[in-house]
Formats: sequence, structure tokens, C-alpha cells
Amino acid sequence: TPNDPSYGSLWGMAKISAPQAWDLSTGSSSVVVADIDTGIKYDHPDLAANVWTNSGEINGNGIDDDNNGFVDDFYGYDFFFNDPNPLDENGHGTHTAGTIGAAGNNGVGVAGVNWNVKIMAIKIYDNDGLGTTSAMLINAYNYVLMMKNRGVNIRVTNNSYGGCDEACGYDQATKDAIDALGRA
Repeated sequence: TPNDPSYGSLWGMAKISAPQAWDLSTGSSSVVVADIDTGIKYDHPDLAANVWTNSGEINGNGIDDDNNGFVDDFYGYDFFFNDPNPLDENGHGTHTAGTIGAAGNNGVGVAGVNWNVKIMAIKIYDNDGLGTTSAMLINAYNYVLMMKNRGVNIRVTNNSYGGCDEACGYDQATKDAIDALGRA
């Protein structure tokens, strides 16, 4: 059981037998989870150690250092505002990122399912958690696939959608992008 002060409020961890699983493994910092949501507060004290950074980019220099077509995609990318800053100003993405991988047993906040993991921030919603489109989803999925194909060890994506407006209906192009990720 971790020493994080708010761990006791995480009733779901006991339901999934997390303490027993943590006796076997607390995750791996070589594994990347792409969190496709409202972004991530990547400087959050319980997340900062587990936020993925693009080793091919120099943060904030205005150059596409890794030649992947995205300038300064250091933490991931914001496909809603089409910029390199996937900072969460809504809270939902930070919440899901905390469930995925808040640093555990560090005496701060809560513990995520994985105490050691890297979380890639992918933003597809506005700051109210609304407005994503199928095109934004497809662009996000294609980015994740491209980064996986470039050697980033993305093993899973978290897609916690609600209030998805236009993107909630069936769209063949979105399904094709999801299927491509699944094959990878």
C-alpha cells in the first residue's frame, strides 16, 4: 500500500486488486500510454515524473527538431487548437492521466495504476471539454501511430470520451484510424 496521503480515497484501486498487483510490478518507465483527452497538466507534482517527453525535440525552440511534421511536440500535441501545447485547462485529462500513472509511494497526492510509466499528452477538446471532431480524432490517432512507428514504445491509448459532439457518431475514417492503431 502506497504512502500517498489521498490514496485512501481511491476506492477503485482495492476493487481492481491494485495493492496485490503492485507486489508484482509498479509499471515500467519504458512503456508509453497516449492519453487522448483534454490534455495533461504536465507540471502536476504527481504526474511530472511520468509525463512523456519527445527526446527528439528541444522544447520551445520553434523548430521541428525530429522532422516529424510537428514543431515543438515535446509533451505530445494539441489537435484542438493545433499547437504543440497539450496543457490541460479542463481537468479531465489530468484526472485520467493520474489514474493511469500518478507517481505512487512518493508521499504526494494519489497513486496511479502504474507508478512508473510515461504518459503522452494528446489534446482533442477545448478548455470546456467540448468540441472535438472526427478530423481531430483522426489526426490524433495518426500522430500516435506515427510516433509508435518512429520507435516510441506506445503500448496503449486511453480514450475517455464524453461530450464529443460531432465525433460521437459512426465515421468510417475514424474507424479506419482506430483499426490502424490496433494493428500497430
